[in-house]
Amino acid sequence: MEVWGRSTAVNRLTGLAALLLLWAVAIGYRLVSLQVIQHAKYAAIARSQQEHEVDIPAPRGNILDRNGDPLAISVPVDSVSVNPLQIADLRLATELLGNTLNLNQRILYSRLAWAQQNHKGFLWVKRKIDPFQVDRLKAFHLDWITFHVESQRHYPKGDTAAHIIGGVYKGEEGAAGVERALDKDLKGHDGEERLVMDVKRRGLDSHMDAAPRAGESLTLSIDERLQYVAQVALKEGVEAKHARSGSAIVMNPYTGEILALANYPDYDPNTPPTAKEDPIARLDLGASVPFEPGSMFKVITLSAALETTNLRPDSLIPTGNGVLHLPGRTIHESHHGLGTITMAQVLEKSSNIGAIMIGMRVGQQNMYEYARRFGFGQRTGLPLPAESPGLLRPLKRWGTTSLASISMGQEVSVTSVQLARACSVIANGGMLVKPRLVIRRGDAAVPMEAPARIIRPDTAITMRQMMEGVVLRGTGRIHAKLDGYTSAGKTGTAQIYDRAAHHYSHFYNASFMGFAPVTNPALVVVVTVHHTSGEQGQGADAAAPVWKVIMTEGLRMLDVPRDIPEELETKAKKPEKPSADEDDDVSIADLGEPSIMEEEPTAKELIAEQTPKPQPADDDIPPAGPETTAPVLAVAAPAPPKPAGPVIPDFRGLPMQAVAERAAADGIDVMLEGSGIARAQLPLPGTPMRQGARVRIVFAR
Repeated sequence: MEVWGRSTAVNRLTGLAALLLLWAVAIGYRLVSLQVIQHAKYAAIARSQQEHEVDIPAPRGNILDRNGDPLAISVPVDSVSVNPLQIADLRLATELLGNTLNLNQRILYSRLAWAQQNHKGFLWVKRKIDPFQVDRLKAFHLDWITFHVESQRHYPKGDTAAHIIGGVYKGEEGAAGVERALDKDLKGHDGEERLVMDVKRRGLDSHMDAAPRAGESLTLSIDERLQYVAQVALKEGVEAKHARSGSAIVMNPYTGEILALANYPDYDPNTPPTAKEDPIARLDLGASVPFEPGSMFKVITLSAALETTNLRPDSLIPTGNGVLHLPGRTIHESHHGLGTITMAQVLEKSSNIGAIMIGMRVGQQNMYEYARRFGFGQRTGLPLPAESPGLLRPLKRWGTTSLASISMGQEVSVTSVQLARACSVIANGGMLVKPRLVIRRGDAAVPMEAPARIIRPDTAITMRQMMEGVVLRGTGRIHAKLDGYTSAGKTGTAQIYDRAAHHYSHFYNASFMGFAPVTNPALVVVVTVHHTSGEQGQGADAAAPVWKVIMTEGLRMLDVPRDIPEELETKAKKPEKPSADEDDDVSIADLGEPSIMEEEPTAKELIAEQTPKPQPADDDIPPAGPETTAPVLAVAAPAPPKPAGPVIPDFRGLPMQAVAERAAADGIDVMLEGSGIARAQLPLPGTPMRQGARVRIVFAR
């Protein structure tokens, strides 16, 4: 019995030991499985519960003018997010956030409730908020609110060069202009930050996995001073003629650098588009909207004649009594008949019949070839979205009277940029240059493409002399003469095609292109005023005065030496009397063929191509309720009535010294905070000025 009892105890201990061993093996296997075999899996699950990854947007590269003045910069701003799982009272949180950030409280509440129900520990509330809103939120000391520093695009010069620079979408992506065309260069690379949270979803720590890398800065060929002059002169010229719109381009004829590209109407890229905004305000007319050039194209016709025929400036051209009968159509000379005149006078007096007679000598093949040589019918390669190539039909699509039409500037459509490049060929001695907008990327200069010779030097010199005759004796003698400088150019007045009625209207595109000084041109300027009417709406009266203002200021800024002695200049100041018969350069249409403008995109189509698209919301959480399809984070307040008395000026976008100087000049007491560029102010701009009022201005870099 004693032996049996001892054996039983041993067996029990052995079984218990085996059981304990199996239990230990199972635990060991489980530990090895959790900590070794499936370590990566469970570590990832833990990280997903403890960490939240947030992208850190990289600031876009700056855009500068040729002198280093900023045209587009990125400034730091705060954005607000919340942890919905930490919010105890959703209605109280909604009221607090909605009132402080001017948000729609019904939509905000539905988003917060949705986030809580789906156990979301992170929710964007509003991106890029006002510094005063940041101060008010921070004063509440709420641990479920988090602030994030982001960058916001700012255009310190307002509407200056707006069509060139363009703008950005809400997500800092290029929407128009250089911002869109060179978005990859400007955008940079976003960084990444991990937020570490405890079991109650409270922030404990943060780790930056990758620092944001700023985009590349670009230096444009634009001179901000000349750009401003061009915009002001163009606006005054368009409004003086009650026209619809206009464009102006200033170019260096030797390098192709565009020193100014102005359009009217214009806009401020700091403000988003509105329903009340002019639908063409954000359209780059100079590069994107082609038009028939009218008499300016006679420069191409005569250049081709000098190269391919034995015609010379003093060659006689019969224009008859001002009427030319062609198959299916009749051309009426606007001068009521000039008789037999020289080829130089054809250009000076802008004779349509004379240009047609010269074009007939040139022939279809040569006319087409030289139009292509001068760059028409093809894009110039500017880094701008939606640049138009214009339209030059291939020879097989020319009609019976196409050669006559093209000789005087119809049945071909061009852009102002193309005209500036073509005029530069005459100014620089026969070389076709590629227009340039970007001259530096970061610290590296952008190499200039070698120009191509398209006409002989002697042809260019002869054309210079004939274009000077336009200013001295022809259609440009009243408004295109410069004080102290010789100048050369060509007027153009093309009838606008009515696409609805399928015929030409009595509205014009009035243009003037030219260069100065004649013997050593420093600048080429092209001005077009769209939708003018009457005798005062032609190129000589509508566009040439604007051209004169821009060219005069451009030569002064470049410090170009005068080439007219003072004694000769005094004699030349004798006022000229305009003559309607001699200054009329309208290209009379009466086309027997369908207009080339039928094939051009409409302004509405061009606007649709460049209009910023609706932007996605800040996160993927849908709002509750059937009334909306996407979260709306802010509701714009109606515009207040315009005050009658003095108002607080807008200091935003100015450096501190400029703010101080302006405030001192206006007698305004200001309180300055921070450093860099003025980002916000209180009271807001436009607020009625009260005696003793003090303006608080916050600066940030």
